[in-house]
Amino acid sequence: MCPREGRRVLKIFGLQKMTLLDYPGHVACTVFLNGCDMRCPFCHNSELADGSAPPVMEDAELLGFLEKRRGLLEGVAVTGGEPLLREENVELLRRIRDLGYPIKLDTNGTHPDRLRRVLEAGLAQYVAMDIKNSPERYGETIGLPGFDPARVRESVQLLLEGRVDYEFRTTVVAELHDEDSFRGIGPWIRGARRYFLQRFTDRDSVPFEGFHAPGEEALSRWADLMRAYVAEVGIR
Repeated sequence: MCPREGRRVLKIFGLQKMTLLDYPGHVACTVFLNGCDMRCPFCHNSELADGSAPPVMEDAELLGFLEKRRGLLEGVAVTGGEPLLREENVELLRRIRDLGYPIKLDTNGTHPDRLRRVLEAGLAQYVAMDIKNSPERYGETIGLPGFDPARVRESVQLLLEGRVDYEFRTTVVAELHDEDSFRGIGPWIRGARRYFLQRFTDRDSVPFEGFHAPGEEALSRWADLMRAYVAEVGIR
């Protein structure tokens, strides 16, 4: 699988060859791309977000792997970093789809123009979009004070149109989220199909110390609050 003449070679920064968790209902692999336009202080993949992680392969090798796994894998989860950060990553999605794989795309919602193109072209069959916090606390939560979440709001509206299956999710951190967070998130995603509160888990890759998961009572209370806005709410 030689790259086309003149086509830019893409670097792949991680490959989990099989997962039962990352793409709901599918035996899948997970592809990690680098770079992110957020700087969440609790990020699990900070080495991908800041670009310090070394690549593990090029796109031709990844596509060769996927060709060999046809009939064994049922889908491909593409995550980051932020997969829609770069234009060339949209072409990577297209080439994976050309092999016949359904794609689950993770995104932070900051590139609604590319998300729209992905949806219109049928390049993702499931989208998992992060909702970091209420609009008022977005900048604080993503490490970018003064951040305007207008583009995130546009991506929310694209998914609410229902042209592809999707979920919204929030990684919940005791130091950054409270009841008002979910009172702000709820109206923002009102009518969504599903929403998950994900417990923060500390790891060596988290760039800052001092963050903790909320207690079970708080998570349950906040999940109940979100059920007034979203049909299916769960805790992970």
